[in-house]
Amino acid sequence: MGAEVNTARCPVLLVAAPASGQGKTTVACALARLHARQGRKVRAFKCGPDFLDPYWLTLASGAPVHQLDLWMTGEADCAQRLHEAAQDADLIIVEGVMGLFDGQPSAADLAQRFGLPVLAVIDASAMAGTFGALAWGLQHYREGLPFAGVLANRVASPGHAAMLEDGLRDPAQWLGALMRNEALVLPERHLGLVMAQELGDAMQRLDAAADALAETKLGQMDEQALQAWAVSFEAAPGSRQDFPTGALQGQTIAVARDAAFCFIYAANLDCLQAMGAELVYFSPLADAALPDCDALWLPGGYPELHAHTLAANTAMKSSIISHVQDGKPVWAECGGMMALFAQLSTLDGASHSLWGILPGSVTMQKRLAALGPQQLDVAGGSLRGHTFHYSTCVTQLPVAGRSQAAPGRTLRGEGEALYVSGAIQASYFHAWFASNPAAAASLFLKESHD
Repeated sequence: MGAEVNTARCPVLLVAAPASGQGKTTVACALARLHARQGRKVRAFKCGPDFLDPYWLTLASGAPVHQLDLWMTGEADCAQRLHEAAQDADLIIVEGVMGLFDGQPSAADLAQRFGLPVLAVIDASAMAGTFGALAWGLQHYREGLPFAGVLANRVASPGHAAMLEDGLRDPAQWLGALMRNEALVLPERHLGLVMAQELGDAMQRLDAAADALAETKLGQMDEQALQAWAVSFEAAPGSRQDFPTGALQGQTIAVARDAAFCFIYAANLDCLQAMGAELVYFSPLADAALPDCDALWLPGGYPELHAHTLAANTAMKSSIISHVQDGKPVWAECGGMMALFAQLSTLDGASHSLWGILPGSVTMQKRLAALGPQQLDVAGGSLRGHTFHYSTCVTQLPVAGRSQAAPGRTLRGEGEALYVSGAIQASYFHAWFASNPAAAASLFLKESHD
């Protein structure tokens, strides 16, 4: 007999668009906030590797936000997370990535694999009849794509909205229009959206977006109407990557978490805790010393925006140096690695002396230096993840290894370097720990570095 399979059913929308910058995050957050404040349990997910949109989705939904990616997180992991969410949620929202068909795998691939109805958000600010052509193309470009309808964004007037609606071949696909309104715009910077925690009016922005959405057909759909988009999710026991329970038992891992180090997958924290680790958090910006710990995780973020404060906190620098001198493991990703180098040069030409634990320097640049899904071999095996950064580094450290492109993708130049210095492992690569929990555990175990 096969493994027992159980099913959970819940309305779901995958919020997609023809391109980046159309307003997917605003609409996904508005929808989540609208239903959450009406008392419904909302679970939101982000398609693909992304650290910033989930912060806004978490604030809007009131629940943790995880990533769904058929390659990085894996099909079984996606199935398990959707199934778990459907067991107690009234609505599941999945925010897409880039354009609907962009990337390998794309948001459309995810929608087709799990039968997720697609809501197409189109920036209609500079179009009229072409809106209908775009909507038709998104719906019919790929046969069998589940489609919920289309929402016009940044519309100039009710008359403009009427023109857009008239251009649709199928009037039933019209879910309304959001008028152009600067109060609904979520601010951005070079790596994406500004984090919700940095804005004093983040919730007001979400409420304004929810209020605007409440005036549309989509926003006026009640729980019964949403059942038109209900999807059944199946999950068999053990379908997700098995966690080596106890692999990190008795280990305390200090995790940097503040405005400078904020690129943390919630699922990575869950993974470490599932293996027995105790997590303690600290701020390299504000704290004077590391908490008592056996290992240190320096995640990515924005050290370049806080270089002066990091450089001035010499007490924290001394504490991290002592940790390294004691031979305790350090895993440093992207921004975390940048802070370990001696110098950081910002776009304004300023040079900041950082921790100097690794020899070398980092220079910010206006253009993206690397982007894409990759995998990296470490002591415990191969980890899946991605890279996304606007800086380059120069160091005398030997390269211990390099990341490889995800299957079906090609690298522009060499993969991301893995630097190893004593018990430090550092790379621009961002790891998804649940892709190989045993490999993730090895990053934080002293015996893996001996």
